[in-house]
Amino acid sequence: MAASVAHRSAPESVARSYLDHLAVERGAAANTLASYRRDLRRYVEYLQQHAVASIAEVDAAVLGGFLAHLRSGDDTHPPLSATSSARAVVAVRGLHRFALRDGLVVVDVSREVKPPTPPRRLPKAISADDVERLLDAAGYARTPLAIRDRALLETLYATGARISEAVGLAVDDLDLAERTVLLAGKGGKQRRVPLGSFAARALEAYLVQVRPGLVVLGAGTAQLFLNARGGPLSRQSAWLVLRAAAERAGLASGISPHTLRHSFATHLMDGGADVRVVQELLGHSSVTTTQIYTLVTVDRLREVYSTAHPRARG
Repeated sequence: MAASVAHRSAPESVARSYLDHLAVERGAAANTLASYRRDLRRYVEYLQQHAVASIAEVDAAVLGGFLAHLRSGDDTHPPLSATSSARAVVAVRGLHRFALRDGLVVVDVSREVKPPTPPRRLPKAISADDVERLLDAAGYARTPLAIRDRALLETLYATGARISEAVGLAVDDLDLAERTVLLAGKGGKQRRVPLGSFAARALEAYLVQVRPGLVVLGAGTAQLFLNARGGPLSRQSAWLVLRAAAERAGLASGISPHTLRHSFATHLMDGGADVRVVQELLGHSSVTTTQIYTLVTVDRLREVYSTAHPRARG
């Protein structure tokens, strides 16, 4: 009986039972199981190397050592990034919660272990010159669809709209006389955003020269941006428009649907806009979300300082 309990509490056996639990009872996805299996294999190897024969023998010192091991690496495992380490900690904490529920331990020693905080990723933005190249590439042909594409990308950059917000616009959301547009963000929260003169002219050209012909082909949708058949332009199609323009402009690497939104915010901050104004324009519910753009601006200031100040570098 004692031998049976010892076998069940061995780290390798607990890990195997936990993975079976995730697969059968929790219906975890194959990719999730593969990640957990990889992380737990490394954890079990670490415990075996430190003569930990039972999951009940694991204490805070052992867990702390494992976290340090993840970040430092060894001869067979490269050091893990904060993001990968955090994923491994989640797997280990799940294993210990499972051991507690299964009666193999009397306390969950992993409860106080916090995953390392991944570094904040700065938003990807392109320069104002690159934005101009992108917009010119979208409307280079002056065909009806190229006029539409230019209007779409001008709108994205002029308003900081998410791509889903832009393709969801109705004609009535646009006020060219006042040069504003009504965007519907997450949770249906609406915000009215100014339109620059370039975007207003591009939209007027699209509305006058192109959209009426597309409406004839379709079913009379009220949506602002239409596809070649007259139906609503989808997010996927809008992304293809952006990607094609980026390739023509030689900007294909790193351009995503959020690039123009990030560039909009970064250029505003670089130009001296208040962070709370940018928050309202982006539709962020919290200024904390917007403040990541202040990090971008600090990097820009540091770059200018290092090249312009006579004693910045020695």
